[in-house]
Amino acid sequence: MPLRVQIALKGFIIIMNMHNDWKERLGVVFSTNPDFDYSLDAEPETDTLPSNQQRLRVSMERAGRGGKTVTLVRGFVGTKADLTELCRQLKTRCGIGGSAKDGEVVLQGDVRPRVVELLKSLGYTQTK
Repeated sequence: MPLRVQIALKGFIIIMNMHNDWKERLGVVFSTNPDFDYSLDAEPETDTLPSNQQRLRVSMERAGRGGKTVTLVRGFVGTKADLTELCRQLKTRCGIGGSAKDGEVVLQGDVRPRVVELLKSLGYTQTK
């Protein structure tokens, strides 16, 4: 419900309709009840498959990244912690930067042959 505000400035009266309910705009439910349990309807994390059952795909991408080339590792099935651990191992062994987000590993530069070799040495036999 909009709030109606009157402001008086040097003899003028300004009437404004204010819609400043930030909770409504963000879609947030606010409760002062200390026992209120706020939970998101998120999918539970799946258990990590063994490395020899993972079907990882290694590709190179440049589009939408400001002309920078990155190597992507997609297809990982498992927890976020295991994905970040895999990312950490690849970054350390390749000596490059990168990140793990949205279920894929993003590595800086075109290092596809080296990444495939490393993944196979780590036991990911179904890597292409």
